[in-house]
Amino acid sequence: MRHRVWYPERVRRSDVAAARGKLAAIGRELGEAFVERDQVIEGALAALLARQHVLLLGPPGTAKSMLADELCRRIEGAAYFQWLLTKFTTPEEVFGAVSLRALEQDEYRRVTTRKLPEAHVAFLDEIFKASSSILNALLTLLNERRFDNGRDSVDVPLLTVFGAANELPEEDELSAIYDRFLVRFVVGYVVEDWRFLRMLRAAAPEAGTRISLPELALLWDAVAEVSVPDGILRSIADLRRALGEQQILPSDRRFRQSVTLLRALALLRGRDAVGDDEVQFLEHVLWRDPAEQATVRDVLRRLVRGFDEQVQELLYQGRELGEYIEQAWDSREQRARARIEVETKLRRILEQIAAIERAARDAGREVARAEAARREIEALRRAIAEVG
Repeated sequence: MRHRVWYPERVRRSDVAAARGKLAAIGRELGEAFVERDQVIEGALAALLARQHVLLLGPPGTAKSMLADELCRRIEGAAYFQWLLTKFTTPEEVFGAVSLRALEQDEYRRVTTRKLPEAHVAFLDEIFKASSSILNALLTLLNERRFDNGRDSVDVPLLTVFGAANELPEEDELSAIYDRFLVRFVVGYVVEDWRFLRMLRAAAPEAGTRISLPELALLWDAVAEVSVPDGILRSIADLRRALGEQQILPSDRRFRQSVTLLRALALLRGRDAVGDDEVQFLEHVLWRDPAEQATVRDVLRRLVRGFDEQVQELLYQGRELGEYIEQAWDSREQRARARIEVETKLRRILEQIAAIERAARDAGREVARAEAARREIEALRRAIAEVG
């Protein structure tokens, strides 16, 4: 048995744009229904486009399964599977009971109807408590999208698995299944009071925008068309080196898969190339222990936002100089000296911004903020010169 998603005979850019618009609308609608879950929702949609899996770490009652269920409901024709795993859970509960008819023919085969091998989206609660027999089968199913059933190894239609746990696994034997979840979030209870009140007043999610499996297939192809500039790849290499200095060592496979995830995220955001904003999302990918997330975030901020922060500081200095020259002066002579001082400092700021802009271009980084800051400082300098 082989599962396929059928593509339209003719694919137009407008079809891809319409499908992307639907997925973006689903994200907005889910954001209205699930408070303080915007990043989780965006990550789940990006994982869906990248055909990767999502791990949600947190206590019970944080809407983890509800989010997975609601996302699956928005995919027309998709099957959903949910199960709470314990050390007593049997393979029959997850993969299906053994077929008695097949046994009569000396064949060991499972009846997978309404079980995980036939699901498009799945939610596996307390995934790290499953038995080794279940975990071994899950590894192949999650990574290769195949399930060994009797004498056959069959393709499964699985798109994304949401795994949930209250705590991280401690046993080494669980590290393989843990690494299969590319996107990882720590979720807690609602923090802000006003959002908590909104949650209390919120009704159950209504049937909203839906997307079909063929439309998703269009987007999977479109993900491959999103470009990844060389500068972004160099940034990821720099990130790997910087994290290694902090003794944080994500696997090569995780870095490789993250590139597809960044492409999917860029597409979801309506962009045709991966940029710095997408790279920042790797704070939800590259940590192993939640205690590492702050370090990953800080390293990303310095590597990805370093140029922007330098530009922003120079822009603040320029604005302060503009306010300085506008103050009341005791004499025209004092104002003239102040104007010369301000013009000199603004010229130096422009030189610094130009140097940052060149460095950013050489590194393949975005320069829009540097260009905007340069234009603002140049306009300020002209205005001061005209007033005299």
